[in-house]
Amino acid sequence: MKSVHMRLIGYGWRQRGFLLGAYAAMAAATISGMYIPALLGRAIDTSLVAGTRGELLRLAAFIMLAGAFRGIFGYAQNYLAEAVSQRSAFDIRNDFFRKLQSLSFGFHDRQQTGNLMSKATADVDAVRMFISMGMIRGLSMFMMFGGVAFVMLTTNVRLGLVCLAFVPFIIWRAISMSKRLRGTWTAVQTETGNMTTVLQENLAGVRVVKVFGAQEYANSRFKERAGAVADLAYSASRLFASQGSLITFIFTAATGIILWVGGREIVAGRLSPGDIATFILYMTMLAMPVRMTGFLVNTWSRAGSAGQRIFDVLDAESPVTERPGAKSLDKVSGHVRFDGVSFSYNENASAIKGVDFEAAPGQLVAIMGAPGSGKSTIVQLIPRFYDVTSGRITIDGQDIRDLTLKSLRQNVGIVMQDVFVFGASVKDNIAYGAEGASLEDVIRAAKIAQLHDFIQTQPQGYNTWVGERGVRLSGGQRQRLAIARTLLVDPPVLILDDSTSSVDMGTEFQIQQALAEVIKGRTTFVIAHRLSTVRKADLVLVLDRGEIVERGTHEELLEKGGFYRKIYDMQLTHQDGADAPAAPTAAAGGG
Repeated sequence: MKSVHMRLIGYGWRQRGFLLGAYAAMAAATISGMYIPALLGRAIDTSLVAGTRGELLRLAAFIMLAGAFRGIFGYAQNYLAEAVSQRSAFDIRNDFFRKLQSLSFGFHDRQQTGNLMSKATADVDAVRMFISMGMIRGLSMFMMFGGVAFVMLTTNVRLGLVCLAFVPFIIWRAISMSKRLRGTWTAVQTETGNMTTVLQENLAGVRVVKVFGAQEYANSRFKERAGAVADLAYSASRLFASQGSLITFIFTAATGIILWVGGREIVAGRLSPGDIATFILYMTMLAMPVRMTGFLVNTWSRAGSAGQRIFDVLDAESPVTERPGAKSLDKVSGHVRFDGVSFSYNENASAIKGVDFEAAPGQLVAIMGAPGSGKSTIVQLIPRFYDVTSGRITIDGQDIRDLTLKSLRQNVGIVMQDVFVFGASVKDNIAYGAEGASLEDVIRAAKIAQLHDFIQTQPQGYNTWVGERGVRLSGGQRQRLAIARTLLVDPPVLILDDSTSSVDMGTEFQIQQALAEVIKGRTTFVIAHRLSTVRKADLVLVLDRGEIVERGTHEELLEKGGFYRKIYDMQLTHQDGADAPAAPTAAAGGG
């Protein structure tokens, strides 16, 4: 398996046109820059031996020209390096996001949103810096170091060896620091994810924080996480700073040694004053790549930690995958069958076990039971948000595991219990997932969901922005928007996961009236706590601890006097009168 850094370099190599251009500009800039010290040395020697004015002017012109070339090619190198790094970051973020979309609920159940956001932002930015600095600027530094070392040794071996004597120690120091920084940066990235999680939770739950007056508690939680990030980042910066200070001392000492040894070489006639000046200038050039060693090590270490966190997601295997040769689900009538289905979220306990039932096309199946009895789990298995542990689920006789996920979910519409609304317009929210839906289609779905009248009261109508997570809508309006969104897809199998739990009695009655026409010809599963829904059901399934303990129609289950009768007596009896079709409250306001 490739190392983390090799995989990151692979992303940079995707932009090979820009990358090769950056390398060419880097080589030209380095060569141009290396001419300058040699020309200055010659100019000094020329002036000391009373060189002609024309010779000095010619050398000055060459120096200016070399400086201009170095500036132009340096700009091209930086521009192309940034292009490579930004395009690579773009590819990584898209691969990361695409992977998140392909992973099942089972993966997301174990993740923290803030941590994933940190990986998509801070970690990707650390990788971007590595591609820009490590792959391109780093190679430039090594090329400059090699060129300067070669020129020094060919000019005067003795002085060249003196200048380069400290390099092995710097390299050893850089390697040892890299190992220490790798662990520190891993901790920084992890704590950054934890801090982002706390921030995301508090922003999403800001109303709860204010209602309970928990601002101080929220501040202390965030301060704790931000403090951990700051402390770890400080530790990494302290290690990095110590490297820079050490290198500064070494180069200062090396300059003094050059003057002492160089002076002896001049006396011996092996060097000229211009050569000493050239050595000192080359030493200044050599300082740049050696000083950059610490920064490159820091960048390398951080990229290793960040890249590992990113690849942990990119390499994650979804518990729900398509089988080779999966078929598309077409022309669905909606015959759903559970055959000995069991499922567990973990190895310790089963959420449902031994579930057997079938729903014919056009039937309405109501699922009831106490909280945690497995109602939502059953309906979430139909579109394969999770995969069964044992048994099988079929639609029109086809095992859903043999079908493509896209075609399966296009034929199974679900309105979740926890409604999510995007920060967009009403129209965009309703049309989400329905490619090519016209405004007329959106309006028709809104009318069925009893939302059209409310939308008409808004100044911008269907272009009204609903706010982040739909904060400008009431609970009932968000519920009806979610229903309209599902109906627009026109699925033959419809799942309403407690979808009327946030609406008032009048609004629920209107929705039920509208859905009566929509349900015809569809296989519909409803998780409901109201008697009106249960009475209309062709089949009522009563769950207890993940098992179906009773099944039948409302009347049949009442006659049995079993578990359903207890639920009816304890929870549903008081709804008998309330569920009558009383005059509904203003549908436009809702919920």
